[in-house]
This record gives sequence, C-alpha cells and structure tokens, in this order.
Amino acid sequence: MIEVNDIHKSFGENKILKGVSTSFEKGKTNLIIGQSGSGKTVFLKCLLGLFEPENGSICYDGRTYSSLSGNEKRNLRQEMGMVFQGSALFDSMTVEGNVMFPLEMFTKQSQSEMQDRVNIVLKRVNLIDAHNKYPSEISGGMQKRVAIARAIVMNPKYLFCDEPNSGLDPKTAILIDNLIQEITEEYDITTVINTHDMNSVMEIGKKIVFLKNGFKEWEGTNKEIFKTDNAAVTDFVYSSELFKKVRQMYLEERN
Repeated sequence: MIEVNDIHKSFGENKILKGVSTSFEKGKTNLIIGQSGSGKTVFLKCLLGLFEPENGSICYDGRTYSSLSGNEKRNLRQEMGMVFQGSALFDSMTVEGNVMFPLEMFTKQSQSEMQDRVNIVLKRVNLIDAHNKYPSEISGGMQKRVAIARAIVMNPKYLFCDEPNSGLDPKTAILIDNLIQEITEEYDITTVINTHDMNSVMEIGKKIVFLKNGFKEWEGTNKEIFKTDNAAVTDFVYSSELFKKVRQMYLEERN
C-alpha cells in the first residue's frame, strides 16, 4: 500500500500539488486522471521518488520516503517497476536484452538465473517467440508488453504506468489494460496508472483519483464515478456524447 498525506510540490512560484492525500491499495489498479496541467505527472513522479514534496509524506507499506537513508531509498526504488508512455525500449537491444537489463544492472544473479526469469515474464505477457527480435521489428502493442515484462522482471511491489495505452488502437488498448489488471491481481502489486483513457477508467478503475488544479477533486471506483454529482468530474469524464449516453443508461438501470 502507498499512503499519501497532504503533499505539496512547487517549482519556483508555480504551485503544482496543493495538499493531496489519498491511498493506493495492493492488488488493485489505481488510476490517476485529470486534465492536462492538473498535476498528474508531477504526482506520479513524486510517487516514484523522482520529485520530493516540500510538505507532507508518502509511505510505502509503512516506510516514509523522506525518513529513509540514501541506501534505503535506492532499495525502495528497486521495488518499483515502471511502464513508460512511449515504452522506452532500447532500440539497439533485443526484446530479451531489454527485459534482462534491470537484472544485469541491479542483481548479482547468474546468467542462467536471469535467463530463466526473462523467459518466465515474457511467457506471462504472451511473448514466447520474440526473444531475438528488436523493438523496430514488433508492433506497438508488443512493445508495450515488452515494457510490462521489463517492469515486472524484478518482482516489484509497486508498478507505475504512465499512459500505457498511448498510441494504441482501442482493441490493443483493452488487451494491455486487461494484462496490467491480471498481473496486478496475480502478483498482489500496488499498481498506479496515470491515464487519459476513459475506457481504462471504466474497465479497470478499481480506485480512481481525479486531480484538478493541483487538488484532489474526487476519488472513488469506476462504479461510483457513474453516480457522482461532482461537476468537475462529470465535465471531464462525460465530455463526449458516448459516455453521456453510457452514464444515462447506467443510471436508468440502477433505478
């Protein structure tokens, strides 16, 4: 579990996060949503330890980040997996090389141990025959799966995803959503996803945090978001006619 208590983050005179408090539970897909400029990316980077808030605290299973020593912070970061928006694969490395990279960098495992682990995670993301291919030789959806395999290869306690469906067609985006949710539940990971994708919100939003102008405007589940009367949330989520109709159908069924 990650517990966030009243964090503030500024850059010069520009206040980005203004007292955000929430929690993200293990085994659940936790989503951060909001308009551009709402503070989502800065919030995610604070959770990753890339930015340290001026005030407030972030605790990882009882460990307060600001109270940790340098070595303890480094150890904590090794418990984190990250799926970047553009996958961020190394073009000069094969699929196998990309997934093995964290093991080579941060562990003292033997070559056979690393190979076994790489085989396991590539099989888990349904990439059995892609070991020797390069990123340029596989589709965008396959690249995302490689990125997910790399993110989980070190058995992380915490998985962070920045716009994992960016650039994918709707069918592939659903497959990636389902894969992230399955891995989260299977390995009991605390997963936090920064997204604009409303399909992801509706399908896998076990916990949703909506930011607006640096504040936490609302939080709840993908079921509760249908029922909220918060104008900022409804304006954001139901900006399209399609989602307005979906919400209306849901409310009619509930009544």
